[in-house]
Amino acid sequence: MAEKEASIFIIDVGKSMSRVREGRQESDLDYCLQYVWDKLANIVYTGRKGLVVGVIGLRTDKTNNHMQEEGGYEHITVIQSIQQILMPELQSLPNYLKTSSTDTGDALSAVILGVDLLMKHCRTLKFTKRLYLITNGTGKLDPDDIEEVAAQIKQNDIKLTILGVDFDDPEYGFKEENKPFQKQQNEEALKKLVELSDGVYGVMDEAIEGLQRPFVKEVKPITSYKGQLRLGDPEKYDTAITIDIERYPKVMIRKPPSASSYVQRDAAPIQQQEDGADPLTNVRAAYSYQIKDEDAPGGFRDVPREELAKGYEYGRTAVHISESDENITKLDTHQSYEILGFIPAENVERYMFLGVTNILVAQKLNDKAAYALSSLARALFEVGSVAVARFVKKDMAEPMLTCLSPLIDDTIECLVENDLPYAEDLRIYRFPPLDKVLTVSGKTLASHRNLPSDDTMEAMSDFIDNMSLINPDTKEELFAIEDVYSPLLHTIESAIKYRAVHPDGTLPPKSGILLEPSQPPKDLQAQSQKSLARLIKAADVKKVPPKVKGRARYRDRESDKPLSGLDVDALLKKPGADRSGPRKTITIDPQNAIPEFKRFFSAPDDDALVKEAVVQMGKIIEDKVRTSLGDSNYDLAIEMLGVVRQEMLELEFSELYNEMMHSLKGKIVKEELGGDRREFWWKVRVLKMGLIDSEQSENSTVSKEDAAKFLRLRES
Repeated sequence: MAEKEASIFIIDVGKSMSRVREGRQESDLDYCLQYVWDKLANIVYTGRKGLVVGVIGLRTDKTNNHMQEEGGYEHITVIQSIQQILMPELQSLPNYLKTSSTDTGDALSAVILGVDLLMKHCRTLKFTKRLYLITNGTGKLDPDDIEEVAAQIKQNDIKLTILGVDFDDPEYGFKEENKPFQKQQNEEALKKLVELSDGVYGVMDEAIEGLQRPFVKEVKPITSYKGQLRLGDPEKYDTAITIDIERYPKVMIRKPPSASSYVQRDAAPIQQQEDGADPLTNVRAAYSYQIKDEDAPGGFRDVPREELAKGYEYGRTAVHISESDENITKLDTHQSYEILGFIPAENVERYMFLGVTNILVAQKLNDKAAYALSSLARALFEVGSVAVARFVKKDMAEPMLTCLSPLIDDTIECLVENDLPYAEDLRIYRFPPLDKVLTVSGKTLASHRNLPSDDTMEAMSDFIDNMSLINPDTKEELFAIEDVYSPLLHTIESAIKYRAVHPDGTLPPKSGILLEPSQPPKDLQAQSQKSLARLIKAADVKKVPPKVKGRARYRDRESDKPLSGLDVDALLKKPGADRSGPRKTITIDPQNAIPEFKRFFSAPDDDALVKEAVVQMGKIIEDKVRTSLGDSNYDLAIEMLGVVRQEMLELEFSELYNEMMHSLKGKIVKEELGGDRREFWWKVRVLKMGLIDSEQSENSTVSKEDAAKFLRLRES
């Protein structure tokens, strides 16, 4: 169960808090409220009922507290008694936390009031008690009872934090010049109070800077498995080992909060706020299921959910599996965690680990299990091995293979669990080696233009050393995991918290600590410049000119020349052919259609030849489909379609491609391409090779809806 916590914020709202000092753009109160809003918003965000908050106003115009009759507690107002703070309370606080017209009010009296409120609420219950005093220290303060108050704070285990605006702090490196004598005395008194009560004393500047570090929400540890870890079958063998364990998640991706759909209520928002009602209401989703029915209105008929049946895709059809058959296909498994064997740790590749990382610890208050698990972990550690286990989370669940690695440090001895893949989960790819070149004849070349030279290897090694994130002298690690925060997660959370307090206005900029991992540290960039320049020179790195898109390629064909400067077209022409003047015709060889089509579009001559090339490719594609035995030519025809589509997108000739597709579909519908070729069109639909719509190309007149409708064969 999460620990209960009670906090009281004493906020100075005196007249002097309205001043703007030390080059700031806001008043002292607005400056301090940045810290207060962040603290309160984080408490609201957790949603924990055990986190309760009280707010006290110091140096207010009026007096409202339960000790005001005793004297000495004037101009102190209890704005919110200790309770769980929710959105309505959070949004109402700005109306009360405004500067007053007086500087009368004793900060020490406010502290005494806060201590009394905490003790009345918490009584003898187990609470973490916190008391915050936020002030600029310019009011009158009676220091006579400081020792007594500090003793009471310490005796009741209250954690006191005093944050002052422009307070002197040698550790932080700040000292206010020309400080008034009254403020200097108040600072000394408050510092004495903190020292006697073992509290925290600091300047508001340092606290505001600390807000740049994102708030990490604490996660309550919840077991995902409680049972036995077995080595052998205890029902068959007396020598089998069983250890009572508990399983907890160790590393799990924390996703950012998702938005839900809400609508405004019928009543006016202002009236709702007066009534205390929520101006928004949840949206309930409703689903309907339809099937095609030509006799029904609109061509579709609603089907009750109870009439739906499950089916599995099998080629282009669906195979129905009844509930009785599904029970047969399920594995009859029972909850268990069994060690299958042990392998050397070096035999487990890093890419083998899947999903969430968990830890296995001994059952609570079970010394026998703790000794047994500790022995197993230490044995694995000493021999450099890991355990391979079979894990079934609950009865009838799918079994998983896991790797159990030992983790031993000063605080814990446990096993770290990572999921292992099955054979079907592996993606095996073969790539050419990086350290040698193999010729067609099988000969190995140790020296080649694609292989790095010794100078290049040395330059790369030097560059990597200069870009190391670990300082070789201090061993300090840059970008340590505990200091790197999710930019997306905390950007969304900070926006939510800011909007909760400030419904209007511009969102604050992103925290600098979130943007740090977006680029290498500046120090590393500076120290690696020389090694980078040496690497560029050794590897002969050249800048590749950007590919020019659109019809501008007609006017700037020099940009498409290879870096070698060779005239590729001239080299490919037959000896004796005329090399002067533009080509007036184009002929694409059906046996080498894609390379010739691409070569022509590396430097197209004019619009007429572009259209002629597309028409020829369209005829070649139709011929491939017409002469295809079954689906033997379908993949090649689809590849040709993709090449034409890409070139037309780049040259902004979407109308030529769309005309070709209309012609192709018409012949498929009329079965003029060697019979029924609907399976080919199904491939076109799956690979989204349809018309180029206006969202893909600005010069297209086809809407996205018309492009989607075109892919249906029944549509004209």
